Amino acid sequence: MFKSQSTASKAAASGPLAPFHTAWHHRSLILRLARREIDARYRGSVLGIVWAVLTPILMLAVYTFVFSVVFRARWGTAGESNSEFALLLFSGLILFNVLGECLNRAPGLLLENVSYIKKVVFPLEILPVVALVGALFNAGIGFVILMVFHLLTAGLPPVTTLLLPMVLVPLCLTTLGLTCFFASVGVFLRDVRQVVGVGVTVLMFLSPIFYPISAIPEDIRPILHLNPMTAILEQSKELLFWGHVPSLSHWLLATLGSWGVAWLGHLWFMKTRRGFADVV
Repeated sequence: MFKSQSTASKAAASGPLAPFHTAWHHRSLILRLARREIDARYRGSVLGIVWAVLTPILMLAVYTFVFSVVFRARWGTAGESNSEFALLLFSGLILFNVLGECLNRAPGLLLENVSYIKKVVFPLEILPVVALVGALFNAGIGFVILMVFHLLTAGLPPVTTLLLPMVLVPLCLTTLGLTCFFASVGVFLRDVRQVVGVGVTVLMFLSPIFYPISAIPEDIRPILHLNPMTAILEQSKELLFWGHVPSLSHWLLATLGSWGVAWLGHLWFMKTRRGFADVV
């Protein structure tokens, strides 16, 4: 009986459903750690949690001024105003920041929690999930701000906005897998933090955040479609602004691909975690 239980446990830890099993099995601990991280992020500051609201608003103002006023960038829709461009820009930044925030943290994620590595019984594999929950908290605040500005400048958003969680599924799975991978690599190769930081910046400007994919020459578009954020950002704008439901087949393919990324990232993490204590 004990042997069969051990075999089942190993299968759960390495099978395709391993990322979901980990998140569900340790859900209470994940939520406690995520809440502690969010509290610690704003503890001691004068405005506290208000910064979670002010920061995205300030980012929105800066990017909107630079791209719509200085560079006079436009999305290409009829009668588009600066406020409409700002909404399109902001929606892309919110989603990209989920990935960007987690990737920027990933190389140092375990090094910031060395005490957990020394504890044999602590499930280190939940730390990427905790980072993702924190990023989703910031994204949630960003979407509330987005909806308020949408109501003030363009009226009620389309009813398809309610389907936005569809887009978040592949985004979260991709983010989780890449965070697991770079969190593990960051323990052994400290230089990866600088590489990831540059890579995130490059990825941001190669994603359709500041421009539509239609503005890119046709011969280059297939390259941009290799970017996992391209489909996610395009589908989110279809839902949030134009009231179109994305192709179910495309969404399923994106979800299956991101599931594969999450599983492989988790598998890599579990295979390499044995060496963490020796390095730190």
